[in-house]
Amino acid sequence: MPDVALRKGRAVGKGMVALPGGTFRMGNEDAYANPGDGEGPVREVTVSPFRIDACAVTNAQFAVFAKDTEYVTTAEQFGWSYVFAGFLTPERVRASRAPAGTPWWRGVEGAAWRAPEGPGSGIGDRARHPVVHISWEDARAYARWAGKRLPTEAEWEYAARGGLDQARYPWGDELTPRGRWRCNIWQGDFPTVNTVDDGHLGTAPVDAYRPNAYGLHNAVGNVWEWVADRFTSSHPATLTADPRGPGEGEGRVMRGGSYLCHDSYCNRYRVAARTSNTPDSSSGNCGFRCAADA
Repeated sequence: MPDVALRKGRAVGKGMVALPGGTFRMGNEDAYANPGDGEGPVREVTVSPFRIDACAVTNAQFAVFAKDTEYVTTAEQFGWSYVFAGFLTPERVRASRAPAGTPWWRGVEGAAWRAPEGPGSGIGDRARHPVVHISWEDARAYARWAGKRLPTEAEWEYAARGGLDQARYPWGDELTPRGRWRCNIWQGDFPTVNTVDDGHLGTAPVDAYRPNAYGLHNAVGNVWEWVADRFTSSHPATLTADPRGPGEGEGRVMRGGSYLCHDSYCNRYRVAARTSNTPDSSSGNCGFRCAADA
C-alpha cells in the first residue's frame, strides 16, 4: 500500500515532493510556545503550489556543489565555527572560546562543513548526513546553483505539518508514539548526559526516520534549517497569502530544532517553533533544505 506521503505530496525528480498548496493554520499559542520567539498568533495562511526537498541537503550533495563551484563557505572564510563541546577533546575545549550564556558551544578554529568537529575530523562516514556549519548565505548560494531557492517560512511550516492541523509534531501530538522515536533530539540531562535513546548522538542520516504525510524526512530535530525570511515576532492575525517576511532586518529565520534540543531548555523540535541568527552565522547543528516553484 502506498504511503500517505505519496498520495498527498507527489514525488518529483531529484528528491523533491510537489505540494498543492492551500490554506492552513500557522503558528502556535499553547503552553509549549517559547515566549519571545514569535510563534503566535495562530493565523490562517495560504501558500501557492510549490516543491520542496524531501530531505535536508547532505554532505555528499554539498561536496558536488563545492567541487563544481570552488565555493568557500562563511565558516571557511572566517576560519572557525561553533562546535558542541561534548564532541571535543578536553584539550580542544580548553583551547576554544565559549560564547556568553551557552558554555556547551565552543568556537573551534578550522571547524567547517568538511571538518565538523575541527581539524582531524571528517565526513567520510557521513555522506548521507546533513551538511552542517552552513550559513544562510551558504544555503542561498547552494540553492541558486541547484536551480532552486530556500523555502519561505510559511512553505516550510506547511510542508512540515504534513496536512495535520495544529499538531505539535509532523506526525501528531505525541513525541514517541508507541514508544518509538520519530526525530533526533537530546535525551537525558542536557548538556552532560545523552542516553542516545533515539540512536544518534550527533547528526543522523537525512532519511533516518519515517517521513511525514507529505513525504518530508526529519522536519524536526537533527539540524536547524534556514528559510528565506527575515525574522520578525510580529505577524498579522488576518489571512495572508504567500507571506515573505519583513523587507528589512538582520536576522534570518531557522526552523525545526536540532539534535541538541531538549525539553529542559529548548523544546523547539516542534513544527511551530522558530528562532533566528545572522546570515553569516554557522554551527555544527545548522543545515537546510531547498524549495522551488511548482
